Amino acid sequence: MTTSDVTTSMFERIGGSTTIDALVDRFYDRMDTLPEAQMIRAMHADDLGLIRDVLKRYLTEWTGGPKLYTPEKGHPRLRQRHIGFAIGDAERDAWLFCMRGAMEETVTDSAARQDLDRAISGLADWMRNRS
Repeated sequence: MTTSDVTTSMFERIGGSTTIDALVDRFYDRMDTLPEAQMIRAMHADDLGLIRDVLKRYLTEWTGGPKLYTPEKGHPRLRQRHIGFAIGDAERDAWLFCMRGAMEETVTDSAARQDLDRAISGLADWMRNRS
């Protein structure tokens, strides 16, 4: 097998679980403190500990790492799980603002960060359920 036969997962490209953990922590730190994120912070419980863990497990699996989310939660069904929250352009943009800042702080490989941003942006856009 040549190196061109091996595909490197996004999980590996960004630095694995260490980077996922830092990314999610920085994301929620930003969401918890930035005025631009107030509207999405209000959608969450006061204690962000549980949701941090859930997002870490989800992103680990979503980026091609170990299956940590589906064994416990089943299929992500993200839109269904978020349908009770009004997610329009403003909410998507606030979420992306926090995530992009967190990626800038934690994902050192710029090409991987751009690829991750593209994928995350598509996911965030797909989550909109209000005009």
